[in-house]
Amino acid sequence: MHARPYEMLPEVGDRIADIPTPRPIIDEDVMAANIARVQAYMDGHGLAFRPHIKTHKLPSIAKAQVAAGARGINCQKVTEAEVFADAGFDDILITYNIHGARKLDRLAALNDRLASLKVVADSRETVEGLSRRFAGEKPLVVLVECDTGAGRCGVQTPADVLELARLIAGLPGLIFGGLANYPKPGAASAVQAFLTESIALLQQAGIACPIVSNAGTPSLFDAHLVPAATEHRAGTYVFNDRGMLKAGHCTEADCAMHVLATVVARPAPGRAVIDAGAKTLTPDLFGFQDFGLVVGHPQAVIKGLSEEHGVLDISACNDTFPGIGEMVRIIPNHTCVVTNMFDTMVFHRNGVVTRVEDIAARGLVW
Repeated sequence: MHARPYEMLPEVGDRIADIPTPRPIIDEDVMAANIARVQAYMDGHGLAFRPHIKTHKLPSIAKAQVAAGARGINCQKVTEAEVFADAGFDDILITYNIHGARKLDRLAALNDRLASLKVVADSRETVEGLSRRFAGEKPLVVLVECDTGAGRCGVQTPADVLELARLIAGLPGLIFGGLANYPKPGAASAVQAFLTESIALLQQAGIACPIVSNAGTPSLFDAHLVPAATEHRAGTYVFNDRGMLKAGHCTEADCAMHVLATVVARPAPGRAVIDAGAKTLTPDLFGFQDFGLVVGHPQAVIKGLSEEHGVLDISACNDTFPGIGEMVRIIPNHTCVVTNMFDTMVFHRNGVVTRVEDIAARGLVW
């Protein structure tokens, strides 16, 4: 039973060419190959792999990842973790600073349920807030988040790592679990140096560091260049997208997610309009100058999005671009944000619908 029964959902056995658009679709075989390829890489380098579920937000896909060999999952928010705990996952890392009484109460309830729950923190304020809530209860495992160059969250130096680790280890209700980071792409040597120095300082202080969690799909196939890490986290690889194409980590044939759209207008020479706008492709440029790659028509440029319209410059396509009423497939710049725009995901094999699933953690961003 789908959450929105009035939605125009395709059924198993329908042809992809006949389903209502706009809609993201997932190729079952390509997705399975992506899961197997990355797990084989991690296994070959002796790294534990912890996939990030924010890309797909679906327990069924996470179960396929764990069945392939992944050890636990990575969630970004407490509510996401609750969905996956309800689905039977019992080893979850939440990579976000958590604040607020209601969130901490939910986190404590989650900690009581799971065999292994871990969170990250990068400040005294965050750590002390966790301690106040967890003192006298089942202890919470906390990793120090490190900024190894991405310029987002994280302590800034190995000395800061030691200071925060000491605080975590000394406060009631908390257990120091190790380190976590999200690096910028291509920075493996800097990440290794930061982590190595941090681990050495912890060892000198007599503080064990059982987990060193490195991350990033853009850094995915550099994971072996950070031997200090005990595990790697990545999400986008399961579908792949235009960002992964640009990074050289996949080919078009490895992109499991396509966004189906219909040409609804050809109002002027060199211009086409599709029914996939900002509510479908999202305005996230992800480092590009346009909003997606049109499969089979690489010279078409999705130059603008309004809420329900995508405007394409097709002047370089001559007369080869599809006409009004015809369908195009788009490789999105960033799959993760597209997933969160829809209530359901359609899967197919050889162009025939195999299943339609509610996106269980869709919209859970707190």
